[in-house]
Amino acid sequence: MPELPEVETIARTLAPQVEGRRIVGCEVLNPSTFAGEIPLEKVVGATIRRPGRRGKLLLLPLTFGQEDVPSDEECPCRALAGYLASGAERVTGLGFHLKMTGRVFVYPQGTPPEKHTRLILDLDDGSRLFFDDARKFGYVRVLSPSTVARWPFWTELGPEPLEIDAEAFAARFAGKGGKIKALLLDQTILAGCGNIYADESLYRAGIRPDARRVSGERLKRLHAALREVLLESINACGSSIRDYRTARGDAGAFQNAFRVYGRSGQTCLDCGTALESCRIAGRSTVFCPKCQRA
Repeated sequence: MPELPEVETIARTLAPQVEGRRIVGCEVLNPSTFAGEIPLEKVVGATIRRPGRRGKLLLLPLTFGQEDVPSDEECPCRALAGYLASGAERVTGLGFHLKMTGRVFVYPQGTPPEKHTRLILDLDDGSRLFFDDARKFGYVRVLSPSTVARWPFWTELGPEPLEIDAEAFAARFAGKGGKIKALLLDQTILAGCGNIYADESLYRAGIRPDARRVSGERLKRLHAALREVLLESINACGSSIRDYRTARGDAGAFQNAFRVYGRSGQTCLDCGTALESCRIAGRSTVFCPKCQRA
C-alpha cells in the first residue's frame, strides 16, 4: 500500500498535469470504487487546485468559480482541511484512497479506459484522469464539511509526522502499552506511516519493533529518524516494490536504500549481524538484534 512518501510524490507529480484544469465530465466504471454520500457528478464544473494529501489519502482540492474559499497558495490542501472544519457546506474536494494497487494517471484526449480503469474525470483541455485499480480495494469520495464530519477515517486521523514536533510526537505514544511498531502503524496516533517506514525508522533509531513503553528520549530519537526516512523517500520519489508508480508513470528509488525492510536473513549493513523477522500487528517485521537492542 502506498504510504506517506508515495502519496506525497503522486500529488507532486500530478500537480503540473491537473492544477487549474476544470472538470467537464465524469464516469464511474466500477460502482464499488466510488464511496460516500455525494454523487460524483457534483464535481463537474469545478476547478482543480494543487493536489496534496492527508496521511495516505490523495486530495484534489476543488473550487467553483470565484467562491470565497480560504486560500493557502503554499499548501491548498491545508486550506481545504481548514475549510472542511469550518462548517460551511459545499463540495470542496476529492479524496482518493489508493489502497494496494490504486493509481492515478492523466492520459491524452480520446484515450479509452483500460482493463483496470475504475473511474474517469474528463478535463477542459481534453485530457482524462483515470483512477486504475487492479484489485478494486481503493476508493474515491467527494468531500464536503458535513460528509467528512461523519467519516471516521478522516475524523480519527492522527497528526502528520512531518508537521508534529518531537515533544508532541512523544506525547502521542506516552502511556500506551502496545508494541512500538504497532503504535506507529495506528493511523489514529500518527497519519501516513506504514510497514516500510516503521521498520526503517525504528532501525535508524535503534529501537526494537517489539519494544513497549519506550522512553520519552527514545521517542524523540524515533521522531527524528522517522522524519529523516520520510524526507529521504520523498526525495527519491517513494519506494517501488510491486505496483507503485508516480503520476508520471515512473518508479520510485528509495527501495534501493532499505536497511532492513524486506531483508530478513541478510546481513545488517552496519554491523554484519543476520537480520531477524517477526510479525507485529499482522505485518512482517525485520530488525537487527544487535543494532536495535532497546
